[in-house]
Amino acid sequence: MNDHSPAPVFLVTGAARRVGAAIASELHASGARIALHCRSSRLEAEALAASFNARRLGSAFIVGGDLGADGVPEALADEALTHFGRLDGLVNNASSFFPTPLGRIDSQAWNDLIGSNLKGPLFLTQALAPALRASNGAVVNIVDIHADRPLRHYALYCAAKAGLAGLTRALAIELAPDVRVNGVAPGPIEWPEDDQFANTERERIIRHTLLQREGSPADIARTVRFLLIDAPYVTGQILAVDGGRSVHL
Repeated sequence: MNDHSPAPVFLVTGAARRVGAAIASELHASGARIALHCRSSRLEAEALAASFNARRLGSAFIVGGDLGADGVPEALADEALTHFGRLDGLVNNASSFFPTPLGRIDSQAWNDLIGSNLKGPLFLTQALAPALRASNGAVVNIVDIHADRPLRHYALYCAAKAGLAGLTRALAIELAPDVRVNGVAPGPIEWPEDDQFANTERERIIRHTLLQREGSPADIARTVRFLLIDAPYVTGQILAVDGGRSVHL
């Protein structure tokens, strides 16, 4: 990017907290303008946007809504494009995650997990495809190593992420040659905040990770940045960032 070219614009879903905030921060630090999506973490999103705009005025903007709800991805896409006038990259990071043991799966869980992890990314990418084609942009979907190796009691979440993995490859075909589409599959990066995994289970997971440690949100953020900005000949790929855990689950 030279001094006379406009700063690229990236939309990051689920950007207010945790991994999403790390991704947004990494991309903003690279010089990009960021559309920060949030569903319920509005205060955190406002604080992050304020910090970005304090560094570079007008470099961050917030869009909100439930991506699994009908019409929301399209409205969100219009809002982001109206504000910035272009889009160079989309990061589908927003995700619900909770157990759904067989026998207790209901339509509410279906709508939440499929909506955030599969439906939302599909319809948001579809809505933004013309803008991404115009900029020769890129999409990065945050998948999961459990898309390929399911986690017990999380059947619906794993199925949703498996769908997103398939969608990543399908969209790479649909949007070629103008738009690249890739995925990142995290391993043990950040544990859920509601204690879904006991300490003994966390220790077991780390023992089965080749690097014998947890990763950090920064590991995911740097990989997303690479795929968006520094990998012009990479598309249709899903890169595991999991410390080697998926090698011998």
